[in-house]
Amino acid sequence: MVWPFRKKTRKQIARIEITGAIASETRKQVLKAFKTVEEKKFPALLLRIDSPGGTVGDSQEIYAALQRLQQEKNVKVVASFGNISASGGVYIGVGAKHIVANPGTITGSIGVILRGNNLERLLDKIGVSFKVVKSGPYKDILAFDRQLTHEEEQILQELIDTSYQQFVQTVAQGRNLDVETVKNFADGRIFTGQQALELGIVDRLGTEEDARRWAAQLAGLDPDKAECYTIEEPKPLIDRLIPGRGQAKSGLGAAINWVEFELATCGQPLWLYRP
Repeated sequence: MVWPFRKKTRKQIARIEITGAIASETRKQVLKAFKTVEEKKFPALLLRIDSPGGTVGDSQEIYAALQRLQQEKNVKVVASFGNISASGGVYIGVGAKHIVANPGTITGSIGVILRGNNLERLLDKIGVSFKVVKSGPYKDILAFDRQLTHEEEQILQELIDTSYQQFVQTVAQGRNLDVETVKNFADGRIFTGQQALELGIVDRLGTEEDARRWAAQLAGLDPDKAECYTIEEPKPLIDRLIPGRGQAKSGLGAAINWVEFELATCGQPLWLYRP
């Protein structure tokens, strides 16, 4: 038996947004949304990305799930790059077989960064010191109360280089480019959607509406009639009862979210564009 809602969704395009810094919560929400696409048998997915990037592992898991959705479930996927789709946003994006970007989209920043903070001089001034007992010489690597040793720098550089190679190879595979070609522009620089088109990172320039119409065509649907069904987490009850509450706190909320992201990912290698 084919349930009525499945008949309807087979004529609709699923829409999923990836916004803000990519971390574990983003991964959970996106993978859950992918599961909904699979269960409701949507023929196509419009993946809207507006993100500066995020953690390596989370970006890789979303990419892998996106690949599975296309290869095993035959869902037609078009990624639409919004204001910014950089670093980890690009990594996820190249998992889609088709990519559309605005001419002015900020994208690129293909690379890896790991950042620690050295507060040694400040701690000396205020008379604070730490006693550390550790099981091995590198257990407190990136400790904020001292400088890195030469050996530690080498260890971390090897880690970053390995992650970078994974990034480059994924972009090359996803966009059918030679690895050396990707390395020519994968040096951390950012570029516009227009430049991304010339480099082969995206397929077309256009709006989200253009991406929607393309997804409909790929799925054999009428672009003029195919509707989008946005899959998202339910809003808290108070936000539904008080219209505009979310927008009113958006500036402060974004700042708080960014601080939380910084704290949660301290010491982790990131695919992250920093404006």
